[in-house]
Amino acid sequence: MHQDANVPLTYLQHKGHSSTCKFNDMKYRIFSLFYIAIVFVTQMAAEDGSHLWLRLPVNAHAEISAPRQSPTLNIAVEELQQAWKGAPVRLVIQKDKQLQPEGFRIRHEDNKITLTSPTETGLLYAAYHLLRMQETGQNVVEAQTTENPAYNLRILNHWDNMDRTVERGYAGQSLWNWEELPNTLSDRYKEYARANASIGINGTVLNNVNASPKILSAEYLQKVKALADIFRPYGLRVYLSVNFASPMALDSLSTADPLDKEVIRWWKNKVKEIYRIIPDFGGFLVKANSEGQPGPCDFGRTHAEGANMLADALKPYKGIVMWRAFVYSPSDADRAKQAYLEFEPLDGQFRNNVIVQVKNGPIDFQPREPYRCDAAYTANGRVPSDTGIPGTLQPSCLSGTDVERVLRIRSARFLKGGSRCSQHRYRCQLVRTHLCASQLVCFRPPGMATLFIFRKHCR
Repeated sequence: MHQDANVPLTYLQHKGHSSTCKFNDMKYRIFSLFYIAIVFVTQMAAEDGSHLWLRLPVNAHAEISAPRQSPTLNIAVEELQQAWKGAPVRLVIQKDKQLQPEGFRIRHEDNKITLTSPTETGLLYAAYHLLRMQETGQNVVEAQTTENPAYNLRILNHWDNMDRTVERGYAGQSLWNWEELPNTLSDRYKEYARANASIGINGTVLNNVNASPKILSAEYLQKVKALADIFRPYGLRVYLSVNFASPMALDSLSTADPLDKEVIRWWKNKVKEIYRIIPDFGGFLVKANSEGQPGPCDFGRTHAEGANMLADALKPYKGIVMWRAFVYSPSDADRAKQAYLEFEPLDGQFRNNVIVQVKNGPIDFQPREPYRCDAAYTANGRVPSDTGIPGTLQPSCLSGTDVERVLRIRSARFLKGGSRCSQHRYRCQLVRTHLCASQLVCFRPPGMATLFIFRKHCR
């Protein structure tokens, strides 16, 4: 004991108390791991990605005023009250010749911010825009913002089936639980509408273009109505994909011929039924005579005649028809040409409330089309003399800033500017050249005379 009394404390800890220290250290580590696990699980539960960019404060208690109460204005006021951290905000409905119905202005004057728009939906978009400016660190005080939509129709197209499977879907079941609608309404429906409104989406096609006629039955229209009622305050209109042979499937008509009087009457009555329960219904999306789907061609009619019949039924209610141009033409084996061959002769024959909807290119799941060649035409297929190219060249129009595509050219002398411009390979391969992206040479294939464009200047 005497010897131990003169030994430093640290030595005593290692000599006589090492087991206690190890035990305490183990408890500390276990507690730390347990704490980290709790924090991790809590954070994972709090952040599931569903809030998208709307990870906003909920207790800002901002000072917000609106001209009246309504479902849409109440949402705008609530969003700002919860999340806006700046000066008092006033919402004003005001006609403005420079603003489209869903356009808006944001002005900061006298330490107050004023949001103006001709419509309530425009004010809702303005509220989300103001919050987006705040969350991205923009100077709202100096900003004097005027926004107009570039497109009037900003629509999502769901490929959701009635059994909640999703064609080409990779993220679980469909949002729409048709079995439970209209009596059970998921909270996700409102969150869906909010997310869309926050980025300016104003329409949604609920179901797959390979449509079941059942979606137009009285039972399912009540389910659609339940969704439309939730979406409406957020400026989100509902559209439906329809099966062209629905009159035959739902009411046993002998035909779906778009020029048949009974068929025309059936669609007019069905449209009237829809608008009676969904007054802001957007219209129909139609996949016809494609991949086995029925269409007007089954009855000796054209796509224009089929689309126009539906358009006439929707026109009194300001509804539209989106008629898909992704079709298989029996007249040509070249898949890339079929939609063009089918629809080009019908140009100018569609009603004003018909939109011919194309994909990104003629081939299915093509990410995007090649860049088109801008207008710089010659009447006889001869290249303009100032290009230094002696005549019509080969072969196709290919370009693109991402891969610097260049077409095959017979001789380097066709490109003005010497060796810097003439380094390229043949056979239409994707290559790098000394041409600038905006100075690519584009031509039609062999045998087609018109020259599209030529940029002669090298970098």
